[in-house]
Amino acid sequence: MYSLLLNFQIIICILLIAIVLIQNKSVSLNLTSMSWSAASNTKRWPEKVLHNGTIVIWTLFILNSVLLFILA
Repeated sequence: MYSLLLNFQIIICILLIAIVLIQNKSVSLNLTSMSWSAASNTKRWPEKVLHNGTIVIWTLFILNSVLLFILA
């Protein structure tokens, strides 16, 4: 069970790194230009899929880390 979770953790880590690196680099917290238009806030479907995928994989990473901590 522990080795299965450890292998799953490695796969999750690789997926999380890949998804973070694929995301658009121009999306950042820019405090100098405070333009809050509706067009700049909406995400197109590829960006939304990557964003939601990052949240899901991050959640799996945290849950798996807690399980590995409990089983260790």
